Amino acid sequence: MPTRIKGPAIFLAQFAGDAEPFNSLPSIAKWAAGHGYKGVQIPTWDGRLFDLKKAAESKDYCDEMKGVCADAGVEITELSTHLQGQLVAVHPAYDAQFDGFAPAEVHNNPKARQQWAVEQMMLAAKASRNLGLDVSVSFTGALAFPYLYPWPQRPEGLIDEAFSELARRWKPILDAYEDVGVDVGYEIHPGEDVFDGATFEMFLEKLGGHKRCTINYDPSHFVLQQLDYLAFIDIYHERISAFHVKDAEFNPTGRQGVYSGYQGWVDRAGRFRSLGDGQVDFSGIFSKLTGYNYDSWAVLEWECCLKHPEQGAAEGAPFIAHHIIDVTEKAFDDFAGGTTDRAALRKMMGIE
Repeated sequence: MPTRIKGPAIFLAQFAGDAEPFNSLPSIAKWAAGHGYKGVQIPTWDGRLFDLKKAAESKDYCDEMKGVCADAGVEITELSTHLQGQLVAVHPAYDAQFDGFAPAEVHNNPKARQQWAVEQMMLAAKASRNLGLDVSVSFTGALAFPYLYPWPQRPEGLIDEAFSELARRWKPILDAYEDVGVDVGYEIHPGEDVFDGATFEMFLEKLGGHKRCTINYDPSHFVLQQLDYLAFIDIYHERISAFHVKDAEFNPTGRQGVYSGYQGWVDRAGRFRSLGDGQVDFSGIFSKLTGYNYDSWAVLEWECCLKHPEQGAAEGAPFIAHHIIDVTEKAFDDFAGGTTDRAALRKMMGIE
């Protein structure tokens, strides 16, 4: 039986830049392969690496991009639309901050920005299919997140209305993904309306259990919330379609806890770390995902407030490879077994 989990792979968003080898897909793919990665997750908003519109319109272009990656020694794992997905639903409090995720022509125009985001999501559905991918990864966006803490008291029906509207915006997008046979793996993430299991269930219910509404599992965000990330797999494994391998730690003090007192990343009680430097039980995670037959990619998302990204990338591939389980073809105690004899079995139990 082959290894179920594929990898190691790396999300390129945190590494892309204007300098070589990070400014083009051929060079960054070769860089990733040089560190031992077998796959790359592509940020679709970064034109230095990928042309989303061209990918949606041209299978030839997609074949060319696949060839570029294959020549470097990697394959494309998923397309990421995190920034575009975020803009499908934006609370006005965040308008100024999130305008930077969109082109200048839709700045200061929330309606046009949302329309652009929806168009981007539709393009990503077609591009994923042209690339032969079955999963993409994204964010849900948020309308209710500013009201996370129940003070001042939330008006009755506010959260229900927010999730109804969120589902209304996403339903046509998910229908388009259904048409091409591609899942949307939402990263469960604070700042999104879907930030834990309970909110994912609320969203899914409003979507009528939509088949294409799935999860990009990332334990780091659960550590910072103090959520049981292993039990999460037990509950939602049937909806997990993608996996960000990202570490984190939570060290509460007498001065701060989950909310971390508005401190910078180095001084927060909860902070992201390079793989192996945090508190995430990756042996437990890989064991559970393997036990539930997760057969897609394990993708490093590197974010660390202390370590240099090059060091984090170099350490990430062997870390993931070490945790991927080669599924056994036989039981460890087969040597002690015998042939099956129904009559003997019944005799053992005293059954006439």
